[in-house]
Amino acid sequence: MESFDKISIDQISKRDLLLIVKSLEYTFENTKIDDFINLRNNMVKELCFLAETSEDDFLKFLEK
Repeated sequence: MESFDKISIDQISKRDLLLIVKSLEYTFENTKIDDFINLRNNMVKELCFLAETSEDDFLKFLEK
C-alpha cells in the first residue's frame, strides 16, 4: 500500500460529504467526544475556505 499524507475529495459526492459531516455531528452528540466535532468543524472550515463561502451556504449546497 502506498503511503500518503493527504487525500483528495474530488471523488467524494456531495451526498457522501454531507453524510460524513452529519455522522461526525451525530457521533459527537451521542458520545460527547470532542474529537468528532473538532474534525467536523475543521473539515467544514477548510472546505468553506476552498469554496470561498460561508458555512451556512456550503451546508445548504451539500443538502441540495
